[in-house]
Amino acid sequence: MKKFKSLFILSIAGATLMTFFACNKFLDLDPLYTQDAENFFENESDYERALTGAYDLLQGSFMNLWIGEIASDNAIAGGESVTDTEGLHAMETMTHNAVNIELRSVFRWNYAGVTRSNYILEYKDNLDFDGKDRILAEATFLRAFYYFQLVKYFGDVPLVVDQRLGVDEVTKLDRTPKAEVYAQIEADLTYAAGILEWTTPVKGRATKGAALALLGKVYLYQDKFAAAASTLDEVINSGNYALFNDFTKLFSVANENSSETVFDVQYSGLEGGGYGCLICLEGNAAVGFQGIRQYNGPVYGDGNSYNLPTQDLYDAFDASDIRRDATVLDLDAFIAAQPNSGSITYAIGGGGHTGYYNNKYIKRQGEIGLPDNDLTSPVNYKAIRYADVLLMAAEAHNRAGSGDATALGYLNQVRDRVSMPNINSSGTQLTEDIWNERRLELSGEGLRFFDLVRTGKAASEIDGFVTGKHEVFPIPQVEIDLAGGNWSQNNNY
Repeated sequence: MKKFKSLFILSIAGATLMTFFACNKFLDLDPLYTQDAENFFENESDYERALTGAYDLLQGSFMNLWIGEIASDNAIAGGESVTDTEGLHAMETMTHNAVNIELRSVFRWNYAGVTRSNYILEYKDNLDFDGKDRILAEATFLRAFYYFQLVKYFGDVPLVVDQRLGVDEVTKLDRTPKAEVYAQIEADLTYAAGILEWTTPVKGRATKGAALALLGKVYLYQDKFAAAASTLDEVINSGNYALFNDFTKLFSVANENSSETVFDVQYSGLEGGGYGCLICLEGNAAVGFQGIRQYNGPVYGDGNSYNLPTQDLYDAFDASDIRRDATVLDLDAFIAAQPNSGSITYAIGGGGHTGYYNNKYIKRQGEIGLPDNDLTSPVNYKAIRYADVLLMAAEAHNRAGSGDATALGYLNQVRDRVSMPNINSSGTQLTEDIWNERRLELSGEGLRFFDLVRTGKAASEIDGFVTGKHEVFPIPQVEIDLAGGNWSQNNNY
């Protein structure tokens, strides 16, 4: 059997997808086994199994949630100490460099997802069966999803389509200009949206709405405002989505896959992996790690006090906005309001303390998985929700000049849901109002850093941010070395 290594010598996943492990979300798999990669696709179930493997790498989305908040003005790293996930602390202070475990995980896990998707598409013509077009469309959506993460983080990245690479080929691969990567993402999402249905019987699978919403976001990140507006309008006008009526309960397990869900990363309360393989987990690591350190009391569960919201974020909310307390838990105020407040205890980690906790993604009693429950939260990650679509569409219409009235309509739908007064601004003031609303509505969800970068506001909002450097993260040095040293590093790293 001809042997391949996955792109960039990934130690997980394997480009050939010969071993399936962990994160069995969508169907039952046979026991672990090894099989000739070139002869794997022999029936429909093989394609379904391979597609499950491609979805598995979405597990790493908890890292997007951490970095998107901690690298911004929304949160600090927290944790047991400043050497606990040291890479997150470096990003908090904008002192990160090319030796960073967390950034390497982002790079490796997303390329593993690309590789698994490419494996399916490489063998797309092996046989025909009913439903194959849907499998190929989902694989194409996933490839676009993973490449979008990579280009957001690192800018120019090697682009590989519909093939696996041997070890020698990897060392000859160049970084691809991000405009070309974006063009491939656009093509993949357009293809997927043309085939997928608006609904799917299997929760967590990609839909037409997910493909179009992600395509609209991709356009917005490139300042293609007219294209973003028309694409996002299609999602809105489809009538398939609506804001969930109670923001304070939106992030509970009981209300997952609601009308507001455009694309969720599905988690279960099972373990699957461990601290040595967080990408192997079944549960959402972010939720357990963001729990309150050594907490003993009602409602919540103990955890590791990661990703702690800042005073600046808390103060950004009007006191009458129900999203403040639903997003940012003021722990001492919560304890003081309890009838047994004197018996409630918790500890402060050495990695920093703000007094605030991420109330959207936090360990709660009744939503705790199997031991070790820091690793087994069943809380889904809301990768794209309808409120985000409305606010992206509002921004796109406003910045395209295609209608502030439409933009205001979308913006005020989001505000109406939480009983906040309507906004009636226009022009550049409306742009600022939409950006501010994105912070209020979406904080704690991993979008803030990338919003600040794409809107040009990062330098004024993030302490230590250096223009011309921190818009992207460094390519992990070990990946440059494994690729033969022929990639240039991002500027100023």
